[in-house]
Amino acid sequence: MEPFTFRPIDKWPGELTRHRQRARFSASWGRTLALLNHELHRLGARNVVLQVAMRESDIRLDGRPRAKARADHPGIILAFASRHGPLKYTVDTYDRWEDNLRAIALALEALRAVDRYGVTKRGEQYTGFRAIEQHTGSGFESAEDAAVWMERRYDDYRQPGDAMVTREEILDGLADDAYKFLARKLHPDAQGGSHEEFVKLQDAIAMISG
Repeated sequence: MEPFTFRPIDKWPGELTRHRQRARFSASWGRTLALLNHELHRLGARNVVLQVAMRESDIRLDGRPRAKARADHPGIILAFASRHGPLKYTVDTYDRWEDNLRAIALALEALRAVDRYGVTKRGEQYTGFRAIEQHTGSGFESAEDAAVWMERRYDDYRQPGDAMVTREEILDGLADDAYKFLARKLHPDAQGGSHEEFVKLQDAIAMISG
């Protein structure tokens, strides 16, 4: 079973690749899922969302694409929370979206090898990718801006008895607690959640962590 929820791409960050390649690797869908599952597990991945160029009507209620669904283009965005913070990978190098997903799985495997040889200690290679993604148009101009948005959304969902969280506290070390709370509320599978709000949360925490 897929380790992620399919969602449509609301807006592609930047320009699409004009001249895509045919992938030089070949693997079944099952092998791609097995590799991706393994790497996501090693990262402690949660709330994994795969955005594809399909319409909302192409995706079933269980979060999987319909049998005859076809993507408008092969670009994909894979976003998830991890032990290194929120991570997001955007790829449209190859002419099949399945191959672009395998490329991400292979890249995660290669990045993990950096830890294997003792070059890094805290997953800096993953956070380096996160810093690159931060500049693809999050809508937040600063960490302060992102913290203000998180504070407001936290207040929207806070129930009587829940602790208050201020923007200052988010900036001073409570970002992870606020993120976990909001991730449960804003995830596309949650009642009242949405893909757009969940992705914005990833961008907010990336801006603050960065």
